[in-house]
Amino acid sequence: MVDDAAAAIDFYQRAFGAREDFRVDAPGGGILHAEITIGRSTLMLGDASVDEAEAASFAAPASLGGGTSVTLHVFVPDVDALAARAEAAGAEIVQPPTDMFHGDRTVILRDPAGHLWVFLTHVEDVTQEELLRRMAAAG
Repeated sequence: MVDDAAAAIDFYQRAFGAREDFRVDAPGGGILHAEITIGRSTLMLGDASVDEAEAASFAAPASLGGGTSVTLHVFVPDVDALAARAEAAGAEIVQPPTDMFHGDRTVILRDPAGHLWVFLTHVEDVTQEELLRRMAAAG
């Protein structure tokens, strides 16, 4: 859920190359439900204030004091290009693109709606033993 789904969709298109697949506008304005695709992942979103029944269960990060209880993880072909595009579109880079011990190059960013995103590009296959060795070496 977000406070302005139309603005979020526009941002996701510019920053992440999202494709809008489906939208249901609410009778009184706003977006009741929308589906977007980023890479091979489909995500659903809507305006937090549109559906009173759902408003009790779902909240936008801003209504939680800026925190969030989930992160969205999406694999993409080129995490560096996505990070540059996202930052230019207004995302906050929380962790710049970094080669991680688990074999993926990863960037963590916060979108204007307050959601945390983890985008990854797979670099190498890592066995469980190697992953544990790398974790121990990292401290």
